[in-house]
Amino acid sequence: MTTAVTPSTLKTQTTFRLEYAVAVAIRATPEVIWKRLTNAAEFTTWNSTVSSIEGEIAKGQRLTIRVPIAPGRAFKPRVAEFEANSRMVWSDGMPPMFKGSRTFTLTPQADGTTEFSMREVFTGLMLPMIKGSLPDFAPVFDRYAADLKLACET
Repeated sequence: MTTAVTPSTLKTQTTFRLEYAVAVAIRATPEVIWKRLTNAAEFTTWNSTVSSIEGEIAKGQRLTIRVPIAPGRAFKPRVAEFEANSRMVWSDGMPPMFKGSRTFTLTPQADGTTEFSMREVFTGLMLPMIKGSLPDFAPVFDRYAADLKLACET
């Protein structure tokens, strides 16, 4: 079942899979956007959906992320994939019980913009029991994309 949560964020769910996805055109090069996405030290200066981020945003590194939507909780994904100026994946969990993966993709467009897309997929046998404790990522994804667009276009 796919439900349009807002004009830009889609939420898709089945019993053992939950996905949020957002995309936005940004008037900036992939290099400019990538620099924002991978600079942990300045992350909170442009991204209102993140309270703090610790660690280096580089392949194989573990991050510690705190977000306003889940006070008192720290998310600790590992940077599983890192293709400069193109694609990055943050992943956490213990498959097959539970796994979360966030994929960031930058796609240059013919009109000179870059499409930024972000997708979070949760899967696993524990998902039906955990789903209710997860925050609603739809407004977070909308805000994240809007913050990134504003930061890269100004």
